[in-house]
Amino acid sequence: MKDLKHLIYFENLLQEANNDLVKQAKEEGKLALGYTCYFMPEVLLDLPGCFSVRLRAPRCTSPDIATYYLSARTCHYARSLMERALEGGFNFLDAQMATETCTATCRFQEHLEQKHLDSVEDMDIIQNPDFFVSFSDVPFKNTENSYDHFRKQLRAHVLDELTAHFGIDTSDEAILKAVEQHNEVCRLINEIGDYRKLDNPTVTGYEFAVIQLCTLTCPKHLLLPYLRETAEELRTREPDAKKQFRCKAVLCGSENDDPDFIRLIESCGALVVCDRYCYGAVESRIPIEIPEGADPLDVIARHYLLTSNCPRFMPQDEMRGRKKRLAELCSEYHADGLIVASNKFCEYWSYERVIDTVIMQRDYGIPVCSIEKEYINAASGQLRTRFQAFVESVELKMLREDRKNG
Repeated sequence: MKDLKHLIYFENLLQEANNDLVKQAKEEGKLALGYTCYFMPEVLLDLPGCFSVRLRAPRCTSPDIATYYLSARTCHYARSLMERALEGGFNFLDAQMATETCTATCRFQEHLEQKHLDSVEDMDIIQNPDFFVSFSDVPFKNTENSYDHFRKQLRAHVLDELTAHFGIDTSDEAILKAVEQHNEVCRLINEIGDYRKLDNPTVTGYEFAVIQLCTLTCPKHLLLPYLRETAEELRTREPDAKKQFRCKAVLCGSENDDPDFIRLIESCGALVVCDRYCYGAVESRIPIEIPEGADPLDVIARHYLLTSNCPRFMPQDEMRGRKKRLAELCSEYHADGLIVASNKFCEYWSYERVIDTVIMQRDYGIPVCSIEKEYINAASGQLRTRFQAFVESVELKMLREDRKNG
C-alpha cells in the first residue's frame, strides 16, 4: 500500500513525551497534565487552557536507577516511567492527575509528589516549582454508589484542583467544549479503525497503533488537522493486490505503547485488526453522549466506569462480560485468533491472561497466543518464534475447517 502522508511525522511524535506538538502547546501557554490510566478521564484534562499527556517511556530498556525507588519485582512499565522521570523526561508537566488503580503506577506517581529533603532543593524529581500530583480514588464495582463516589472524586481531585492551582474554567460549558473535541477525535479514530474490518484492510495494525498513540500523547487541538487529513487519505487508499498477511488477530492485554511490538507480530504473518489493551482504541474512543440537561461530570464518571474492560473489576458477571466482549471483537473484526499479552509483574493482567487463555479456547473455540513480556521488547527472538508458531497453528485450524466444510 502507498505510505500514509503523515506516518513518519506521527512516528517522530512518539519518540519523546515532550514532543514537538507538546512544546508548541506549552509555548501557547497551555498546561500539560500527565496521567497513566484510562480511569483518569482525559476529556477533563483537555479543558480550555489544558491538554492531556498519557505518559510513556519509549526506548527505556534498563530502568536501573528506578529500581532504587521501586522494587525489581514491580512491573517494567512503572519502573520505566520512573526512570524517564529521573532523567528529566517529564519536567514539562504542570501536574500529574493520578488514579488509585494499580499499586505499581501509584507508587511511581507518589514518588513524583515527594519533595525529598528541604535542604536539597535539586532533588525534586519533577523540576517545576508549580508541579503537583492529585490522586482520585476509582471504585472496583459498577453500582450507583460507585458512580456517585467517582463523580465526587473527579470534582474534588481534578476539577477543583485545576481551578485552585491554575484558575482553569471547569464549568459545564467548558466541559462540554472538551467533550466536543474528544468526540471528534473518537469519530476520526473509529472511521480509521473501521477499515480494519475489511477482508483486505487498508490500514495495518502498526499504522493504527501509531495514530491512536498520538491521540493519547499529543495536544488534540494541534493533532486534529493531521487526523482529518489521514482519515481523508484513507477513504481512497487502495489495498495491496495480494494480501500481506496469513491470518488476522485481536490483541488484548496490559500497557502496550510500543508500536514495534505490533510490527513484530505483523512481520510474523498475523495482521492485528483490533486492539483491546490499555492504550488501545476499543474503549478509549467511544464517544461521550451527554443528554440535554444532564450533569456533564456525572455522565463522564459513568462513561469511564461502564466502558472499561479492565481486569481490576472482579465480579463474576464483569469477568464473563469481558470474555464475551473479546469473542464479539474477534467476530466483528473477522479475526482468526487472539493474542493476550501482559507485562511481567502486572498484578491485574497476569491473572486475566491465564483466564483468557483457557476460557477463550475452551468456551469460544478461538486460538490464543498467551505472552508475558517486558514493557519494551529489546530482545524479540523468543517472541518471534512464539508468534510464528501461533500463525502456523491458526493456519492449520483454518485448513482443517475448510476441509471439513468442503
